[in-house]
Amino acid sequence: MDLQEAQSWLVDVLNDMSVQFQKLPGSAIFLRYVKSSYQDDPVRSAVELFLFLFAVRYLLAPKYSTQKKSYITLSEDEIDELVEDWAPEPLVAPQTAFEEAENEKRPVIVGPTGPKSRLANGRTVTNLASYNFYNLVGNETLKEKAIQTLRTYGVGPCGPPGFYGTQDVHMKTEADIAAHLGTQACIVYAQAFSTISSVIPAFSKRGDIIVADKAINYAIRKGLQISRSTVRWYEHNDLEDMQRVLEKVVKEQAKKPLTRRFIVTEGLFESVGDMIDLPKIIELKFRYKFRLILDETWSYGVLGRTGRGITEHQNIDPSQVDMIIGSLAGPICAGGGFCAGSEEIVVHQRISAAAYTYSAALPAMLATTASEVLVMLQTNSDILVQVRENIKIMWAQLDPRSDWVHCTSSVENPIMLLVLKADLIASRRLTHDDQAQILQDVVDEALANGVLITRLKSMPRAINATAKDIGWEPQPALRVCVTMGLSRKEIERAGIVIRHAVTKVVNRRK
Repeated sequence: MDLQEAQSWLVDVLNDMSVQFQKLPGSAIFLRYVKSSYQDDPVRSAVELFLFLFAVRYLLAPKYSTQKKSYITLSEDEIDELVEDWAPEPLVAPQTAFEEAENEKRPVIVGPTGPKSRLANGRTVTNLASYNFYNLVGNETLKEKAIQTLRTYGVGPCGPPGFYGTQDVHMKTEADIAAHLGTQACIVYAQAFSTISSVIPAFSKRGDIIVADKAINYAIRKGLQISRSTVRWYEHNDLEDMQRVLEKVVKEQAKKPLTRRFIVTEGLFESVGDMIDLPKIIELKFRYKFRLILDETWSYGVLGRTGRGITEHQNIDPSQVDMIIGSLAGPICAGGGFCAGSEEIVVHQRISAAAYTYSAALPAMLATTASEVLVMLQTNSDILVQVRENIKIMWAQLDPRSDWVHCTSSVENPIMLLVLKADLIASRRLTHDDQAQILQDVVDEALANGVLITRLKSMPRAINATAKDIGWEPQPALRVCVTMGLSRKEIERAGIVIRHAVTKVVNRRK
């Protein structure tokens, strides 16, 4: 068969196939659709042809098993041998000798934690280790209100706020906090620790930028970790370094897709005790177009004429702070935490914050207690004045008079953090562990003389943690919590006991 005959045969076959195809029902409609489709959009016809051929290929393909074993089959003896050799890694590091000794001597309080507390060994001591700044633990009015609420509402709502957990007392507490701070709205959480660690990941996600102080507390660090955002650190309370980091972030992100950017810091730092310069941070926030998340766990209820926190203390409009996070479990002596801000900020958290969505709501009696304490702070400013007077008295006994320690806390902070002086550390070449041991000996010596204080505690290092994993560490410090429940003479005596305990321990270790 030559080429001409082959072409003639192929034409006959195609004509015969065309005739047979046209005899099929609907063939004319199909041909008309293909012709019109090709004229209007030939690419579409090519895609449809590809999909048709792929479907035919898939249907005609042979079956295959998804259960093919691609691993080595082990005998029972080999499995038993591997199980015997396997040693699980411990969840926490074993206790050190220092930690074991500390736990053995740990004092146990029997009864309420008032200014004078009774220990399990029968001794009564001056308690400067609790956050009972305003002696609210012994307030009879708060006790009666809590008992009345308990009888009305029960112990707890036993459900998340969005699912039968919200009660009228919760809504009242949120309104009271918002009115006290001067913000549009507020949301109340059941746990103080999980408030900030849920607020941050509710707004900041992977790819977003967070600029944070190196000295932020552990709860904030967990929030940063959960958010999976990119974190840029600046030196503690160094606003020049903060500005440098902000400028660097802005330059790096200039040609990249727009991301959310946050500044995260504390009002009064838990690990250092000092205070931020909020007006300057507000200025930088607006200049570089960042949002500000401010943790006022230790400043709300302490700073300001009516305890509104650092915004009142430094005369800042609360609306200039995007999110104000605070605790109702510290100075307020109730429980839970809150986030205050705009209406949009609060509404977003009601469906996006893990600790609010998946945790049982705050017990009603704690919500009522918080509202009552806010009323006391606004109507009776004498309690704030008295605490500040006692802070001055304690400062006078410790910071200027001691040759060995100085206070890193702000003068308005009722939690006084006392660290060993730099010249003492340098002259005796004291390591981090040496400082902790000295301060623990001071705690024991003060307790032996009737004054209960404690050390600043931080989370223990993770197993096999590297220097990069550890990051910034607080300097070992004594923690002295001043209360208005003690008289001037009692505060002076407690300060003298602490100062003498420091002197005795330091001289003994020469």
